[in-house]
Amino acid sequence: MKFETGLSRRRFVQSAAAAAAVPFAGPLSPAFAQAAKINIVNTQGMATLTVQEVMKRRGYLAEFGVEANITYVADAAKLMGSLISGESDICMFSGIGSVLTAIERGGKIKLVAGSLVKLEHAVYTKRAEIRSVKDLEGKTLGAGSTGSLTHVMMVALLRKYGVDEKKVQFVNVGGTPDIFRAVAAGIVDAGISEIDVYNQQEKFGVHVIKEGDLWTELPAFTFQGAYASEKAIKEKRDSLVKTLAAYGKLYRYLSSPESEQTYVSSQVAAAGKPVDESARWQWKFFQEKKIYATELVLSEERIKYMQELQVSLGIQRRVVPYEDVTDSSIARDALKLIG
Repeated sequence: MKFETGLSRRRFVQSAAAAAAVPFAGPLSPAFAQAAKINIVNTQGMATLTVQEVMKRRGYLAEFGVEANITYVADAAKLMGSLISGESDICMFSGIGSVLTAIERGGKIKLVAGSLVKLEHAVYTKRAEIRSVKDLEGKTLGAGSTGSLTHVMMVALLRKYGVDEKKVQFVNVGGTPDIFRAVAAGIVDAGISEIDVYNQQEKFGVHVIKEGDLWTELPAFTFQGAYASEKAIKEKRDSLVKTLAAYGKLYRYLSSPESEQTYVSSQVAAAGKPVDESARWQWKFFQEKKIYATELVLSEERIKYMQELQVSLGIQRRVVPYEDVTDSSIARDALKLIG
């Protein structure tokens, strides 16, 4: 859960970015003869670092002739700022809620693909008497700020089971690692965190409530997508297509049985310490639940669900038409490259 910030991590980030930026030395087909230069920005989470390490080892960016400069930032606000300023062209992994809000408010960006389309979160509690969503009424729930991903997810779950969100007390304790620590310490009664601790419930003295597996309970809730600046879409469309093709091939590989050892060893490299057991469990979870957007395109139904939910919470003022939110043509062209 905790993000390590030691020297080995810095070296890993630097080496991953540098490796991604090295042009492919082997022969390219005529379509990829000229390097497609692209600036990618992502957050510096363990999941992203692991996937980027897999990408480096498999060489998919180079395969499609993409010369990528990958940088990492601390949060979603910095992601957005990097794209809007023109410093970066595309973000490959971001919660789409904040992107939709930015677009509705006039941000010159568009969603171009899905990445992790299903949630990888669950509702944890230490309280033995809390077994279901109904039991959360009147309880304190750890979350981020109002409108944050964890807050919106919890509201969606409460509403599904007829629990008025006004009858719970949300406590802003930070991101998912902070929420889990608050739950395990008994500071809050329950809260949403990610699946990296799902197989360690007994160790931490917590349990997941009956309707707490959010990938099952909220199937239309889209977790992460890729988005690009309108400037990049206009000026670097071909490079964006090739970039999405590389990631599409990566998602298909990660969803295949052959990827287990590469994923596990990549997470060990990203963490800078032995995490084999946890990484292997996560890989099996991804296999079973089909989390990755192997077909890239974000459907109109998914975008509509997310916008309507955000409008109901006052995060957005209106639902923006699908064609004004997305440019799915880039993902569709990328699919033609990977077949």
